[in-house]
Amino acid sequence: MLNTISAILQAAAASPEKRTIAVAAAHDRDVLEAVKEARRGGIAQAVLTGRGEEIRQILRSLEEDPADYAILEGDSDGQCAALAVAEVRAGRANFLMKGLLGTADLMRAVIDRDNGLRTGRLISHVMLYEVPGRPMLALTDGGMNTFPDLDKKAEILENAARVLQALGYEEIYAACVCGAEVVNPKVSSTVEARALSEMTERWAPYHMQVYGPVGLDLAVSEAACRHKHFDAPGAGRADILLVPTYEVGNGIGKAMSLFGGAQNAGIILGAKVPIVLVSRADSAESKLASIALGAVTAHKTPALSWV
Repeated sequence: MLNTISAILQAAAASPEKRTIAVAAAHDRDVLEAVKEARRGGIAQAVLTGRGEEIRQILRSLEEDPADYAILEGDSDGQCAALAVAEVRAGRANFLMKGLLGTADLMRAVIDRDNGLRTGRLISHVMLYEVPGRPMLALTDGGMNTFPDLDKKAEILENAARVLQALGYEEIYAACVCGAEVVNPKVSSTVEARALSEMTERWAPYHMQVYGPVGLDLAVSEAACRHKHFDAPGAGRADILLVPTYEVGNGIGKAMSLFGGAQNAGIILGAKVPIVLVSRADSAESKLASIALGAVTAHKTPALSWV
């Protein structure tokens, strides 16, 4: 089971089947530094789209030979995204990465009806966080779906479970995080959390148990569960945090990174291939970990029937 960021990096590097990542708008030093480390570490090769001369200059400053990369000229963010998606559609790349462009620009190319990577699944974001001294957590969805309803939350949970299955988790606990552990008919997130916890047949194929509503403390602290006399399978040791809204997920995630010193790695699920997506402000280390996560999950894609 790959339950640390370092284990994911090691597994991606050790895999005999190397993957190729298509990077949209690769003219960014942190992005290219991560791509360089991924190539040197045997994690993934790369096809780079964007401002070609700027990409070459950055690669040279990183002591990389631009001739080692396929570089496709793209003037606009939209063109860069379309070129990267086309590389995947043509089979020359196995997964995508967001470079120096907006998420909306990349996703427009991904969901394009004629030339994109659409499937029948909901597209959602999963971010792994590893705070020093604590188990790794999958947080979802703090990047794509702003105010998901019950049906979308169920699909978001399934996408997150697929990620953890790809990492070798045999048993998964998911907590539906709300403001409190009491169901309040006036607070829809608590009502939906209870409904999700009761969908036991839906979670059975993932060997996942879902509980909620719970506050964040009851999701991650067994001591808090004992103090509040809260009992549920996996209580206090969740593998997945399902958040009610985008703002909650974004806030918890940034707090873990900024205040807790968490390592992180993030991908988007629901398209035909995983999409590496972290904040443009995230470090090269975070981007490298996300590339490794994309490489590992791309290897597992056919078996998990993500398409």
